[in-house]
Amino acid sequence: MASELTQRIEKNAQYQHLIKTRNALGWRLTLAVFAAYYGFILVVAFDKQLFATPLAAGMTTTWGIPLGIGIIMLTVVLTAVYVRKANREFDPALRQILEKEVQS
Repeated sequence: MASELTQRIEKNAQYQHLIKTRNALGWRLTLAVFAAYYGFILVVAFDKQLFATPLAAGMTTTWGIPLGIGIIMLTVVLTAVYVRKANREFDPALRQILEKEVQS
């Protein structure tokens, strides 16, 4: 069973806003990753020739390689975006809420 402190924190309007904001960001980033990965797979499934096209005439490297690397890099960048936002906004806000509720 949740303690009295936990119940007070869960009822705190600032905490509820923080959770909604954090979850919204998480879902947006998740959807961006899914769109990129599934978009890549759909292109492989329905237009293989697009990824098989060389970057330039006479090259052996095809568009599939840099686009695949780009998707991996996108995932790293989106993870960094979330971590930065969490470290700069979410964690300090949560710390402030906890301190306020513990003092009450």
